Amino acid sequence: MNTNADPLDTLDDAQAAAAFRRLVRHLRHRHDAQNIDLMGLAGFCRNCLADWIREAGYPGDKEAAREVIHGMPSAEWKATRQTPATEEQLARMAASVAKNAQE
Repeated sequence: MNTNADPLDTLDDAQAAAAFRRLVRHLRHRHDAQNIDLMGLAGFCRNCLADWIREAGYPGDKEAAREVIHGMPSAEWKATRQTPATEEQLARMAASVAKNAQE
């Protein structure tokens, strides 16, 4: 018996998909949570989610995947939702992303 099993692996695909969709819809609603802040805090953002669905087999290109996650074309999202990043935000993001390499 493997005692190191990750309990996350006990979720069936329907449960995992429902949780993922809820996360994406939450991020669509909370567009005040900027990608740069998500990167600075957690080391991932909406664009990462788009990359991850492509890695999981989504057949669309990068832009199509981002549209799935953003709920609109990424150019529209940037124009209507994204604010310019500050030097502090960029520094936090760089430090946070560096931690990802430790996974």
